[in-house]
Amino acid sequence: MKADPPPVSPWNIANVVTVARIFLVPVFAVVVVVSGMEHSGWRMLACALFVFISATDFVDGWLARSRGLVTEFGKLADPIADKALIGTALVLLSFYDALPWWVTVVILVRELGITGLRMAVLKHAVIAAGRGGKLKTVLQIAAVAWYLWPWPEPFDLVGPWLMGAAVLLTVVTGMDYLWKAFKLRESESGRTR
Repeated sequence: MKADPPPVSPWNIANVVTVARIFLVPVFAVVVVVSGMEHSGWRMLACALFVFISATDFVDGWLARSRGLVTEFGKLADPIADKALIGTALVLLSFYDALPWWVTVVILVRELGITGLRMAVLKHAVIAAGRGGKLKTVLQIAAVAWYLWPWPEPFDLVGPWLMGAAVLLTVVTGMDYLWKAFKLRESESGRTR
C-alpha cells in the first residue's frame, strides 16, 4: 500500500509570490493616486507596476502546479490577490473619471459573486477556470493597462474597445459559471436522493 504524500507546507515559493502580490496592491494604489491620472511619468510607473503584479499571478500558478505546491491557503489567497488588484485599479480609474462607474460595478459584482460561488462549492467540486475565464482575465488586464498608460490621441480610443470586450466576456463567463454551479448542484442533489 502506497503512503500518502506529506502535506504541502503553506510556506512555499508559490504562496510567497501570492502574498507579495497582495502587499504590492497598496503600492500600486499609491502610485496611481500620486499620478492623479494626469502626470505621465507616474502613470507609466503605475501601468508597469500593474502589469508586473498581474504577471506574478501566472508565475505563482505555474509554480504551484509544476512543483506540486498547491495548498488550501493558495486556493484562497490567489483569487483574493487577483480581485484586490483588478478591483483597486477599476475603482481608481472610475474615481479619476477615466472609466464609467457602471463598468467598475458590473465587473466587481461578477468577480466577487463568482469567487464567492466557487468558494461555496469548493467542498463538492472545483469549478475550474475555462478558456473564456482566462481570456476574460487577459482582456481585463490589457484594458486596465491601456487606461493607465498616457496614450496620445487617437490611441487612447483603443481603451474603451478593450474594456467593452472585457465587460462582455466578464458577463458571459459569469453566466457560464452560474450554469456550471447549477448543474453541479443538480447532480449533487440527484445523488443524495
